[in-house]
Amino acid sequence: MNQMRRNQIFFLAVIIMMVVTNLLNGRYSNPGAWLMEELLMLPGIVIGLSFHEFGHAAASVLLGDPTPKQQGRLTLNPVAHMDIFGFVCLLFAGFGWGVPVEIDPRNYKHPRRDELIVSLAGVVMNFLTAVVFALLMRLMIRGGLVLDEASQAADLPTILFDILRYVVQINVVLMVFNLLPCPPLDGFGILTQIFNLRKYRWYYPLYSNGGVILILLIFLRGVDLVLDPGIRIVWSWLMNTIVLS
Repeated sequence: MNQMRRNQIFFLAVIIMMVVTNLLNGRYSNPGAWLMEELLMLPGIVIGLSFHEFGHAAASVLLGDPTPKQQGRLTLNPVAHMDIFGFVCLLFAGFGWGVPVEIDPRNYKHPRRDELIVSLAGVVMNFLTAVVFALLMRLMIRGGLVLDEASQAADLPTILFDILRYVVQINVVLMVFNLLPCPPLDGFGILTQIFNLRKYRWYYPLYSNGGVILILLIFLRGVDLVLDPGIRIVWSWLMNTIVLS
């Protein structure tokens, strides 16, 4: 059994454990409300994952590497970027990922600098997407379509506003989550280029097992110490500076 297959089985087991944990904690006590929330989140999940991976692909192509374009990744079509395990995780566990964009650093003029830019491109795209949809939220409030960002009405404008809010929220989550310094996330890629980590003997064993390590940290709530404060800071800034200003 190869490493990828083992990782997929491990991810599936962790997802099942998270679903069971949520079930025991009463997350699904109101199936109708839970289903409605998930439906409202779907556009945000699709947009967030697609734009994130497109950001990597576009940056790599602009820096001289045709690999993402040749593999059909230079597109906003969600089909090209969806990873079933990452998608399900985002639905049930609050975090997720798309299919990683493959690059060939040999095509870059300045490999370390350009790989750093490509690593940053995904989270920058998530941030810009969050800003754009926060501006749309602001326009709806200014236009009187909803009263404020905490509106609880069930009319069409409020439903649309909730969808916009989830798009912002999910892009913020993806941005902060991907900045965590754990392989295979972008944060680790950024540190790899800044400190040239590939020269160390421990780099490749750590990277090859990074997915399992990350899932364990998430399941054991280890990343929450960084993830939750980071999300709150960015979310508060977007709400106070853009949506409600």
